[in-house]
Amino acid sequence: MLIDTHCHLGDPAFASDRRETVARMRAAGVGRALVVESRLAELDTTLGWAAEDPTFGVATGCHPHDAAMWGDAIREQVARAWQHPSVLAAGEIGLDYHYDHAPRYVQRHVFREQLAMAVGAGLPVVIHAREADDDVVAILREQPRATVVLHSFSSGPALRDAGLADGWFFSFSGMVTFKSWTQHDTVRAVPMERLLIETDAPYLAPVPLRGKRNEPAFVVAVARKVADLRGISFAEIADATTANALRLFWGPHERE
Repeated sequence: MLIDTHCHLGDPAFASDRRETVARMRAAGVGRALVVESRLAELDTTLGWAAEDPTFGVATGCHPHDAAMWGDAIREQVARAWQHPSVLAAGEIGLDYHYDHAPRYVQRHVFREQLAMAVGAGLPVVIHAREADDDVVAILREQPRATVVLHSFSSGPALRDAGLADGWFFSFSGMVTFKSWTQHDTVRAVPMERLLIETDAPYLAPVPLRGKRNEPAFVVAVARKVADLRGISFAEIADATTANALRLFWGPHERE
């Protein structure tokens, strides 16, 4: 079995065929998925269908793109959502200095506040980091008790080295299959017990499916590439990443 630890099945891209997408996921041997819902206006809808199936978990929080919306109402919505039995992680939260949809000082404030809240709630945090590695590292290190997942990792040495040193989880997506991917050594350096795989569906479809809508079934291609880069079998990657995801997300919240 494989687990897709980061997909956006609540995205409008899946509105017309979510049931069929899930069926393809099951047929491909992907037994569970963590559904990330950062569109807080759609959170109740996503929780509604995800909560019906214990093989789905949900991660939610205020995305850095939406940090300017942060205030009492959003804070209370997020805190309440993090008490829901289907919510297994906080995220994705972090910093995005590429798009700068919110001022950077606002992003840092919201990141700090949500990170502290997540630690208090006992949830792992799924981190979005884009062109903000130094600030992400500095803020994460303010909360040494945080259980950190570096989502769709493609960052530079500052975040990589901090993650390796501080025991953070690394999640790799379809980017590892791209011709432009150069971080083979990073894929090899992550200890097996901190290795995760994801699709980030509907984005980042892996080779040979580039140009198509990504979906959880395609995490098989990610697992195969990670196995190849590490020089081990597909079965070893499947076993390790599944065990890691179960321990990290479902372990404290198992509903089966």
